[in-house]
Amino acid sequence: MTKNRRMALGAFLPAPGHHLAAWRHPDSYPQGGLEFDYYRKLALAAERGMFDLMFLSDGAGVRTAYKDADELSRQGRMVHFEPITLLSALATHTTHLGLVATASTSYNEPFNIARKFSSLDFLSAGRAGWNVVTSATDAEARNFNLDRQAPHADRYARAREFMEVVTGLWDSWEDDAFLYNKESGRFFDPEKLHILDHHGEHFSVRGPLNLARSPQGHPVIVQAGASPDGKDFAAHWAEVVFTVQQNLDAGREFYRDVKQRTQDAGRDPEQVKVLPGVFTVVGRTRGEAEDKYEQLQSLVDPVIGLGMLSYQLGMVDLSGYDLDGPLPEMPSIEGSTSKQDVVVQHARDNNLSIRQLYLSIAAGRGHRFLLGTAEEIADQLEEWFVEGAADGFNVMPDMLPRGLDDFSDLVVPVLQKRGLVRTEYEGTTLRENLGLRRPENRTA
Repeated sequence: MTKNRRMALGAFLPAPGHHLAAWRHPDSYPQGGLEFDYYRKLALAAERGMFDLMFLSDGAGVRTAYKDADELSRQGRMVHFEPITLLSALATHTTHLGLVATASTSYNEPFNIARKFSSLDFLSAGRAGWNVVTSATDAEARNFNLDRQAPHADRYARAREFMEVVTGLWDSWEDDAFLYNKESGRFFDPEKLHILDHHGEHFSVRGPLNLARSPQGHPVIVQAGASPDGKDFAAHWAEVVFTVQQNLDAGREFYRDVKQRTQDAGRDPEQVKVLPGVFTVVGRTRGEAEDKYEQLQSLVDPVIGLGMLSYQLGMVDLSGYDLDGPLPEMPSIEGSTSKQDVVVQHARDNNLSIRQLYLSIAAGRGHRFLLGTAEEIADQLEEWFVEGAADGFNVMPDMLPRGLDDFSDLVVPVLQKRGLVRTEYEGTTLRENLGLRRPENRTA
């Protein structure tokens, strides 16, 4: 490990936890997705564990492959707060934790997104991050006057222009534009106001943004996507990349690829942090961790397991296939092609039946699975970190709140003793804590 390099940590926190059956566990709190105090306690647990950020995924509707009301009723993550609203409230209860929300470029307008995330950055004194997605399901499209989602390439073309507009709006004002001079009567310096006046294929936006430049200049840009379009998008825009790899070689290859693409795009690769997702089950002994996992596995509903697998594969219908037979050849899809590739490769590499596959990914939905004692999990995280496969990790606890407490109270102290994780926050903004530079105003 190079001097002063430390592991970045994200806490990925869906209400009941990441295991498919977490909501059915006797100790879970399935209604937590609609209770502020539940999330307040999770945020404080993440801050206690010196995490850089908490991350909330989101979709523009109920993304489901289930076919009838009975199947739909068995889901465990149906409803939850709109994430920017929730994180705005959590900003007043935390002091250092980064607050990252998902928002789609397919079903929003750039001005609204620029304004909302800039507002979150002000409310949190510089701790906002935007996880940029293009959305991936027809179910979401049908909530926005469409029958189906746009083709993959079209969604990314819109997303690239969306980013140009949003970042341009964030640069509407120079940092010292506002004077608030009561004696002279000048509220701002007009020379430091810049009108975007964007006219493109997808958007026509004049500007300026009706907010001053935010504490971080721009909220931190987060992205997850391993398709060629996704990696190209990351190279040009992302500052944190969430990713899915199952083994060290694949992790190294993705890491090298993204860093090289970033350099080729004229950006500093050190200003892009690659954080693979890791599903964790922590025990004080390995046996305890195994017992925790087996209890969750025993609660997996076969109907939901197959539906979840269908979703992970891009809404591919598997109902006509033998569950104890092999996964069939997959059709091409317009959804998350990289996710489908990871799941299919996992099935092929391990010779898994359809049933074995859905049980295998009921935990991390295709992410790397770490089970064991704090020392065993720390060993595996350290290996990827020092071997050039990660700048840190997006931690996905098995169930909440237990899994996050286990990681913060058991794994983090081991990593701290090894000098891999901070013992106190270095700065007050998310950029400072991640070691990311404040972007220059391109209009100045």
